[in-house]
Amino acid sequence: MREEAQVGRRVTLAAVAREAGVSLPTVSKVLNGRSDVSPATRAKVERLLDAHGYRRRTPGQPQAPLIEIVFHELESVWAMELIRGVENVAKQNDATVALTESGTRQAPGPEWIGGVLRRRPLGVLLVFSTVPEDVKRQLRSRAIPFVIVDPAGDPDPDVPSVGSANWAGGVAATRHLTDQGHQRVAIITGPEDLMCSLARLDGYRSAMAMAGHEPDPGLVRFGDFHVQGGFEHAMDLLRRPDRPTAIFAGSDLQALGVLEAARVLGLSVPGDLSVVGYDDVPPARWSSPPLTTVQQPLQRMAEEAARMLLRPKDTKKAALRIELATHLVVRQSTAPPAGRRGGAER
Repeated sequence: MREEAQVGRRVTLAAVAREAGVSLPTVSKVLNGRSDVSPATRAKVERLLDAHGYRRRTPGQPQAPLIEIVFHELESVWAMELIRGVENVAKQNDATVALTESGTRQAPGPEWIGGVLRRRPLGVLLVFSTVPEDVKRQLRSRAIPFVIVDPAGDPDPDVPSVGSANWAGGVAATRHLTDQGHQRVAIITGPEDLMCSLARLDGYRSAMAMAGHEPDPGLVRFGDFHVQGGFEHAMDLLRRPDRPTAIFAGSDLQALGVLEAARVLGLSVPGDLSVVGYDDVPPARWSSPPLTTVQQPLQRMAEEAARMLLRPKDTKKAALRIELATHLVVRQSTAPPAGRRGGAER
């Protein structure tokens, strides 16, 4: 069994096996994505294949055209919006969408790579912060394109990604509140180890500074993008004697938790508390009251990422980074604070 090296010479698998100190069948298992190879051996063989410029011959078309999208969790409506976007592009290209749940929000689990190498999809969308070097190497060695969509971190320069303007979204949400006269504005952003959470927080701080307000560190919370987390943080914030008059939640799901906390505590929205969310997922317009939020174009982000996967090979490097605009959608969950309506702001 032989493969062509990019440097224009041929390298036998037997030579790679000798250099790696393993058997020829073991090298073949690595090439075919078999799971019965230890991680250390797989990494050693992959490094040698990569060093020799070794590339598997690419078939004309996979037997079952798939676009695979990989999440660390599939629980939220946010994930469904991304899936819909990929499905839109898949239908146009006679492809099927395959869903996989694996790993953490930083990277897919090690068990995933063997399966995807066997499936050999048209391409892979990864909803993670990073792609480990060994995963990148194995996908590229099989000519399987990949894109990170809505990157939570800062992808390496050689990793294609599609995201949105998180800092600008944070500015828009907070400025909407300060323009209405709110001074005590709290934020429940996302996890502290995600770049999107930090970017939205930086946007909040910038908008507060532009309005001449010093953000109270006690009003800054790191959430988890889920309803329960938003509820718990809001309950704590709203029980303070100097409670905020407005809360910017870093996701619509957290904002729904804030609305529930206000209801439990007998506060009206927006009479006693203004709330702004983030994402503009479908439940935002059906909440009570309908939620003012920052629209993150999740479906379009997924569509752009899927199109990047399906580009002809000679245009793959045309645009490695795409950042789509966000914008504020004003509904009924925000209003000027009580002090602007004839009373004293709390």
